[in-house]
Amino acid sequence: MKILLVGINAKYIHSNLAIRSLRNYAAPYKESISLAEYTINQYTEDILVDIYKRKPDFIGFSCYIWNMGMIKKISREIKKVLPGTSLWLGGPEVSYDPEEVLTELPCIDGIICGEGEETFLDLMHFYTGDREGLKDIRGLCCREENGRLYRTAPRKEMDMDAIPFPYEELTSLQNKIIYYESGRGCPYSCSYCLSSENRKVRFRDLKKVKEELSVFLKDKVPQVKFVDRTFNCNHQHAMEIWQFLKENDNGVTNFHFEIAGELLREEELALLNTLREGLVQLEIGVQSANETTLDAIRRKMSLDKIREVVLRIQEGRNIHVHLDLIAGLPYEDYTSFRDSFNEVYSMKPDQLQLGFLKVLKGSYLHGEKEKWGIVYQDEPPYEVLYTRWISYDEILLLKKVESMTEMYYNSGQFEYSLAYLMHFFATPFDFFFELGNYYEEQGLFLLNSSRMGRYEALLGFFDQYIGKKAGSESTGETQTLKHLMVHDLYCREKLKSRPPFAENFDRYKARYQEFYKDKDSLKKYLGEADIRTEEIKGMLHMEHYPLNVYETAVSGRAVGQEQFILYDYKNRNPLNKQARQIPVDLMMV
Repeated sequence: MKILLVGINAKYIHSNLAIRSLRNYAAPYKESISLAEYTINQYTEDILVDIYKRKPDFIGFSCYIWNMGMIKKISREIKKVLPGTSLWLGGPEVSYDPEEVLTELPCIDGIICGEGEETFLDLMHFYTGDREGLKDIRGLCCREENGRLYRTAPRKEMDMDAIPFPYEELTSLQNKIIYYESGRGCPYSCSYCLSSENRKVRFRDLKKVKEELSVFLKDKVPQVKFVDRTFNCNHQHAMEIWQFLKENDNGVTNFHFEIAGELLREEELALLNTLREGLVQLEIGVQSANETTLDAIRRKMSLDKIREVVLRIQEGRNIHVHLDLIAGLPYEDYTSFRDSFNEVYSMKPDQLQLGFLKVLKGSYLHGEKEKWGIVYQDEPPYEVLYTRWISYDEILLLKKVESMTEMYYNSGQFEYSLAYLMHFFATPFDFFFELGNYYEEQGLFLLNSSRMGRYEALLGFFDQYIGKKAGSESTGETQTLKHLMVHDLYCREKLKSRPPFAENFDRYKARYQEFYKDKDSLKKYLGEADIRTEEIKGMLHMEHYPLNVYETAVSGRAVGQEQFILYDYKNRNPLNKQARQIPVDLMMV
């Protein structure tokens, strides 16, 4: 029997943990099980053809909100070309209302509800003739011969230590994000989250966890993301893992954790501050700064505590911090969300994720949708359209803010330009809002702009904004912004051609050439004993500025003496990937 487990991921860089866990748990049938991974960006026809050519007898799809639409289309067509193949679904998107899914999709034979490892193994026993009947297999929803649907008794929570390590080889996952779980369940009861339905937290034995993490460390995989819902809900569990990673750090692998910031203790913060730059990144769900909103969604959190914790983490200058907000929650109107955005922005996270409420089937909030007047999309991802407090027009305004935040803040490509620009707007939210309006007026949302195009759009926006404010077309503020944009560009990349808004390079070219020939100066500024001029020159760039870019960005006005900055692309900051920046006194060289 040929068994195929299919994962359709949101991006090429992602991998599917579920299908690997199912395959390895079904050890007696492992040799008969193949895995197939695709992305939602591929053509449905191409996926259909690839699956058809494999001629499986059994297909299991891993279902989530981002791929359910595509799975429905593929399933209908597969049943036409492979009518004898059994089609099964599993995952969070189909576990809550399996009868409804099976009614909509007559092509599907059944659904695995909830945790799937044990149920899938029993299903394989059935299909290979090792057991009779489906009705005594827990965790299923299927059809009888007469077409009637039935659901079997639910499974008990699994013993996490009974689940085999899902990764036998990592060659096929090179340069992809690896997903790993050391625990299941969540102690919180946030009404918008599916994890609130199972508050019993189960952990994998720490000895096993360390052995398995050692596999990733040995192979030097780029990134491992823990899928534990609240990783630090158990203090000792979190401390042991972070201490292990510190002691076994390979200098390459990054580990991502989703945590509750308010739970971090001083002992954990002290340990986190000692880790290698880039070893760990933390995602903290703030969701809202509105206390009434937090109470309504059963999210117990102190914003002051979050702010204090984020500041403590940032003191170490070694951890990428990702903060989340959700628009469309109860009691959060447009003005309230603006305040929430500005509160979180003031914490200076490395990434600010502005998401929109997803009304997930099975979540507590789903049952309260009428109470809060929440209207959302009928199809996945079930995103909010409007609520009693926020209109669809206002949601669309927030969409523009989200787009600009992602493009200009989360990209990390405009650090100094943004710091300078914020001085000209009442709040950060107002800046991104006005920038979004400019993009819409200029038709820029319809264009797939290049990075340089985004810089030029920012310059055009600010020139127009300042011009209207000052009553003239050109001001010194725009010229100052140009210098900071040049600095931002060279922080990220040794450009092949100069930006059109950069000053004349030829004016200082001869001085730069003399500097590169002076090995003593290179050794002094780079801190390297052995300098091979021609080799290292390709990793360096020198740029002149008529002001101090750092002081100017902070103060919001052109200040400081002129400076020459040497950009060293060989030595980048592990957190933001910026080149090392070395102020150089060419007069002293």
